[in-house]
Amino acid sequence: MTDETVAARAPTGTHDVLWPDSTRWEALVAAFAARAGAAGFGLAVTPLFEDVRVFRRGIGEGSDVVGKEMYEFEDRGGRRLALRPEGTAPVVRAFVQHRPPVPWKAWYATPAFRYERPQAGRYRQHHQLGVEALGTGDADLDVEVITLADGFFRSLGLSGFDAKLNSMGDATCRPGYSALMSEHLAARQDALCPEHTERWKSNPLRVLDCKKPACVAATVDAPRFLDHLCEACTSHFARVTEGLEASGVPFRLDHRLVRGFDYYTRTTFEFSAEHLDAAQNGIGGGGRYDGLVEMLGGPPTPGIGFGIGVERLLLACDAEGVFPVDPPRPHAFVVDVTGGAAARDLSIGLRRDGFRVERAFDGRSMKAQLKAADRSGAAVALIVGPDELAAGTVTVRPLRGDGAQRQVARHDVATVLAAMDTTAHGAGDTDEERLT
Repeated sequence: MTDETVAARAPTGTHDVLWPDSTRWEALVAAFAARAGAAGFGLAVTPLFEDVRVFRRGIGEGSDVVGKEMYEFEDRGGRRLALRPEGTAPVVRAFVQHRPPVPWKAWYATPAFRYERPQAGRYRQHHQLGVEALGTGDADLDVEVITLADGFFRSLGLSGFDAKLNSMGDATCRPGYSALMSEHLAARQDALCPEHTERWKSNPLRVLDCKKPACVAATVDAPRFLDHLCEACTSHFARVTEGLEASGVPFRLDHRLVRGFDYYTRTTFEFSAEHLDAAQNGIGGGGRYDGLVEMLGGPPTPGIGFGIGVERLLLACDAEGVFPVDPPRPHAFVVDVTGGAAARDLSIGLRRDGFRVERAFDGRSMKAQLKAADRSGAAVALIVGPDELAAGTVTVRPLRGDGAQRQVARHDVATVLAAMDTTAHGAGDTDEERLT
């Protein structure tokens, strides 16, 4: 393989999304934007790269994301930067910088970058949808955020997923629980997976997040955080579970659910798709992060949010056979055998009137253009031949259904299209003889 060939391929762990598949992505983002907007969230757009300290402080120096997966680089000015590996820390950094009024509720759609082994629905550049809500520690906001994610999944037609819920406590009760976990792991450190035989000492809670059989077996009888919450965290979690039950959102408690980032406190949650492989079935998750704003230099400000993996979510939809999206078809296709100027002007004019219009190029024959019109899925062909050009008319030929063609004045085409059901795509057969 030559250097030129290699340069023309997407890098390992990335992928192209081309039309018409991208239509489904557009529909997914639009559906998410509508649901988030209905809950009072507005779009936040932040840079794809940040000062590396945003992620080192927020996610944690000891995390795999920061230690092994983050794309770091030095720019031409000597600044140490990183491509975003997740969506929360950049939005919180923007909050710290701009200090919008609270409660501040933002949604985002963004690529994220992690140098990890590519797997089903997870690439080194993957894409996330998410929300962040800052400025209140009210447990009802936790319910609102979890309900938003659950409702979004259901609006796509998904039903085969479940929500797992846990609490990671706060600065009052977490140190005590960490000590209990350290005591538990110290007696079993030889049974842990190689990665955690020593690393557990710096953050024992991360062992609960390990999916390797050795660590799972060593922690199956570990102390449960929910049994060791302080009074305030116990009350907060009870309000969350009560709210989810009242909202009709099914969930189950998962005592191993601690998430992978240092910034999480209290409520943590995760959604998994039942029809995907168990090792790669996470479609979204998040939690409360009441200390993250302070970590990034802001005032004490509670917050909560979630992230959803777009590629993984679409795989889950495919597994259930839901959320099919057909590309929008043209309302009309202009066929011009008089030199192309009529097609140019008619197409541009109709697009200005709000119609989706396509045309052929390169002076193709009438038959070739009509075949292209049929393949496009357009409802009608607008034909301009020498007779129509001389008379200032256009022949409107339906390409779907049984309607009869007719001639209309050129300046009346938009009115005629508006009166026709050009968005309907009938089941009429393709008949090449009809197109001659």
